[in-house]
Amino acid sequence: MPKVFVTGVAGFLGRHVAERFFNSGWEVVGIDNLQGGQRGNVPEGVCFDMIDCLDRYAYLHLMEGVDLVYHCASAAYDGLSVFAPAFVYRHTAQATVEVASAAVSSGVGRFVQCSSMARYGAAPTPFTEDMEPRPVNPYGLAKRASELIVANLFDTHGGEYCIAVPHNIIGPRQRFDDPYRNVASIMINRMLRGLQPVIYGDGSNLRCFSFIDDVIFCLEQMGTSATAARETINIGPDEGAVTILALAEQIADLLGFRLDPIFVAARPQEVADAVCSADKARRLLGYRTTTTLRQGIEAMITWIDQRGPCDFTYDLGIEVLTERTPATWVKKLI
Repeated sequence: MPKVFVTGVAGFLGRHVAERFFNSGWEVVGIDNLQGGQRGNVPEGVCFDMIDCLDRYAYLHLMEGVDLVYHCASAAYDGLSVFAPAFVYRHTAQATVEVASAAVSSGVGRFVQCSSMARYGAAPTPFTEDMEPRPVNPYGLAKRASELIVANLFDTHGGEYCIAVPHNIIGPRQRFDDPYRNVASIMINRMLRGLQPVIYGDGSNLRCFSFIDDVIFCLEQMGTSATAARETINIGPDEGAVTILALAEQIADLLGFRLDPIFVAARPQEVADAVCSADKARRLLGYRTTTTLRQGIEAMITWIDQRGPCDFTYDLGIEVLTERTPATWVKKLI
């Protein structure tokens, strides 16, 4: 039986990866420090240990006999990274060094590094994989550093790797009580409680949103297909880009909610337009969009409503407090 090791297995992306491979007959082993994940997210049948990626020697033995590694764990806080750079960089870049080192020394066959479109930063849109990355904040810098260290280690010591670049993933099981990330989940949580959504800037920032099922299809291919070896591939739609304001309007329409957004100051180092080309994923992985944004939002509304909207949890510390730190976080206004 083939064996896969998944970091961040109690999180949104890692949980779905683990579930897909377990259902396909793989032995699945996973770790998570539960900083952003929840134990209940771990699929039944998956061997789980509560271990931080930074604690390499605590999980090194779990990589024995592993054929494939998915490194999904990360402090995936794009906007917050400007104000918590040490936390985000340590739990993104340093965590990747630890996991990749363990994988290389264990002779893992392939390593799938889950990056982010934050790697592109100030590059012109649509983002294509052959562009020179131009990250603009600590999270983007940490993701780019992670890609480089993975390539360096595997090119030096042997084994295959590939870099997946998912962007703005949405879907059921995404954490909706986190005030720092997951804009669609934040808006749904607030509107279900009768609260207006908070929008940074004028809401004109342009994004594409990827439904989790489509992302998992591509990630599975990247772990098992020969065409993906040593490739960097954007994962997600390049059609149907919407502004953040338009996203709020779609959610409000589905909920029958009278929309009157609360506009606050724009966050520093936030990219105006972030849309990736999916041409390479179509060519190498057979990617296609099967879930529209509206369908994805409907699934999220149903899931969040069933579990009950709730107050937001401010469980991360702000390291840099200046006049540019969003008052929404400092004063816990989300």
